[in-house]
Amino acid sequence: MLKKLGKMSLYVIAGMLLLLAIGALYQWMGVQKDRDHYVPVGDLYEVNGHRMHLYTEGTGDATVVFASGWGTVSPYADFYPLTERVASFAKVAVYERPGTGFSELTDQRRDIDVMVEEIHSLLQLSGQKPPYVFVAHSLGSLETVRYAQTYPGEVQGILLIDGGTPEYYAEAPAVTAMSHLQRFAVNTGIARVIMQSGKLAKSIQSERNELRLLPAELQELEKRALLLKGFNRNMTDELGLSRANAKKVAEGKKPLEIPLIALTADRFGSRNNKAWLESQRSWASWSPDAEQVVIRDSKHYIHLYHPDLVAKEVEKLIKKPN
Repeated sequence: MLKKLGKMSLYVIAGMLLLLAIGALYQWMGVQKDRDHYVPVGDLYEVNGHRMHLYTEGTGDATVVFASGWGTVSPYADFYPLTERVASFAKVAVYERPGTGFSELTDQRRDIDVMVEEIHSLLQLSGQKPPYVFVAHSLGSLETVRYAQTYPGEVQGILLIDGGTPEYYAEAPAVTAMSHLQRFAVNTGIARVIMQSGKLAKSIQSERNELRLLPAELQELEKRALLLKGFNRNMTDELGLSRANAKKVAEGKKPLEIPLIALTADRFGSRNNKAWLESQRSWASWSPDAEQVVIRDSKHYIHLYHPDLVAKEVEKLIKKPN
């Protein structure tokens, strides 16, 4: 009996390994095809030994710099519904951190000061002119606030899209195991299979309004970015260092001498949102000219639900007196 069970276990293990090998081959073949169609929409600049991607559009006296949240594989596509509106009254610049979008991977650790120096160098090399208005989503709030602490004369104001405070992220657990698991799903072809399934793929994007506001070509770009770049070592390192980075920002200059607007998603009235709403109110301590605006009928990616409302807040921030 035991021998039979042992044989059965070996067969199961062998079958699973075979399926994983087939999945990895399926992913490898898909990657070769995806790379042929994965062409930068902006420009690449050499920064700290690796190339970073920056997309710019629009004209105007103000330059609005966009910082994506953690896990956003294509910042250009993610911000598209918002940047096309903001570009009608300002210049927009969407940077992509190493390992995201069209930017290369880096061996540099994702320490907050390293990240800020990369952003600063990228903006300088590409000829952007400060002062900037920063728009940051989610964990992107940390690098944005740190930039203002490091280069106070270059930041005109900050708009946060459901961005957590440094104090909040300093206490939040950095669950890197989930990132490793998601990368495993990418490498073994599991994610590629899921992305071919309409309903399941949409459910994964439920926080992002199922990408309804993105044109078909950008939905395809988003999918390719996920299957090429999703949850790589740079993204995992960002998450792993998020608490230490947040503590460093929390210990820096405060308050900032610039206007700050915090947009908070109401998550369609979810009762589980009370702690987050409370933490969002504490942005008031970060600026003498701070304002919180709760955006109804939205989830974490507010800009993919109500880009017009977010664009109006950006314009309001630009018009605030220096």
